[in-house]
Amino acid sequence: MMKQTKFWVLLFAALAIVCGGAFLLLRGHGQTGQTAVIRVDGEVYRRIDLRAVTIPYDIEVQTDWGANTVHVEPDGVSVTYADCPDHLCVQQGKITTSAIPIACVPHHLTVQIEGEP
Repeated sequence: MMKQTKFWVLLFAALAIVCGGAFLLLRGHGQTGQTAVIRVDGEVYRRIDLRAVTIPYDIEVQTDWGANTVHVEPDGVSVTYADCPDHLCVQQGKITTSAIPIACVPHHLTVQIEGEP
């Protein structure tokens, strides 16, 4: 009985180590990009070279579906205002890597980081 318990403890310990290692390897999966791309209805609205940004600024995006404010900083972008009902794009916060884009579905707006680090 003792050997069987020891086997399961060692198996779970090994599994925990493998999962922990995989988490550490994958947590930095998104690349830090150089260009922020704002798209409205799939079409490029504006490209921003983040390396050229020295002072944070806002871009007002007015479309047929609504209004958004995109805040640009040297290390990332965020949506700080949206007149849509759910404000999920505002709640997402600043993005700094290409891992996850910002999407305001009611306004057909996406903001994504692209490019190599």
